[in-house]
Amino acid sequence: MIKKEQHIINQDAPIKAALEKLTALGENLTLFITDETEKVLGVITDGDIRRGLVKGIQLSEPVSQIMNKQFKYLTENKYSFDLIAELKARSIKIVPIVDEEFRIVRFINFAEIKSILPVDVVIMAGGRGERLMPLTRTTPKPMLLINGKPIIEHNVDMLATYGVHNMIISVHYLGDQIKSHFGDGSSKEINITFIDEDRPLGTLGSVRQTKGYKHDDVIVMNSDLLTNINFEDFYKTFKDSDADMAIATTGYNITIPYAVLEISDGIVKSFKEKPTYTYFSNAGIYLIKRKYIDEIPENSFYNATDLISDLISKNKKVISYAILGYWLDIGRHEDYLKAQEDFKHINFR
Repeated sequence: MIKKEQHIINQDAPIKAALEKLTALGENLTLFITDETEKVLGVITDGDIRRGLVKGIQLSEPVSQIMNKQFKYLTENKYSFDLIAELKARSIKIVPIVDEEFRIVRFINFAEIKSILPVDVVIMAGGRGERLMPLTRTTPKPMLLINGKPIIEHNVDMLATYGVHNMIISVHYLGDQIKSHFGDGSSKEINITFIDEDRPLGTLGSVRQTKGYKHDDVIVMNSDLLTNINFEDFYKTFKDSDADMAIATTGYNITIPYAVLEISDGIVKSFKEKPTYTYFSNAGIYLIKRKYIDEIPENSFYNATDLISDLISKNKKVISYAILGYWLDIGRHEDYLKAQEDFKHINFR
């Protein structure tokens, strides 16, 4: 994680101070020059300092004398996915996110994260986990440990590796444990807020309750999943399809233990010996245009399947996205045991 103050220096600071600061960094050798209002003016690297010294500039002179005014940046809550792809392709690691006044809000290090997706995320964590009793008698299901870390935290950390900064967690049953564990998210350098469900509102009912959305698209997911879904590809597929909603799906195979006949008017046309059919099941992860969240009834029990039906009835574009990696819904004791074992062999980063 990048500490903002380590990569910022005032325009009037001497070049020697910048050199000392770059030396202390050890890696990611880039400093951003700011004025008195903390507006970013340019960048400086050890290469800029060397070129300045060759030109005869003294170490006592201000860094503004040798700063580079051409640099890449992202604007807060207005990320360009094409620019992000360009930054990654050019192996640019340290990128500032600036506000409308061009002040640095935070830094992104593409050596540590996979992308930076312009989405908000709502994680549904209010269920009682009845099928996992007695494990969930005093511990909410999302807080059950996998490899020493709560299930929900695996999801929060993975989303953070995709540059998701604004997360909203909906809690109900033993929700104080989840709130206490994460706090405001500052320990992970993200922003976490909570929705308190006074009563169960279904998989999407509580999504309508928050006004804290900052982006045009929202990921909604269940908290009790263990998956390594590629969120960047999920988002890109959603945008490229110009979809109104995307449903992540997982394959489910059913093998018929007998020959299956195709019959027409009593005549056997063909048969398949013990065929296997693949169906795609709802994986509990959705991407939704934010404007449709406003159409969810307030303070009402409302499931994701209700929104899917509503959008389809209005001829909106609802697409499926097949998860090609790992996915497990931890709803039963055998699922929990399987997750413990699978985690030893699956890459979740």
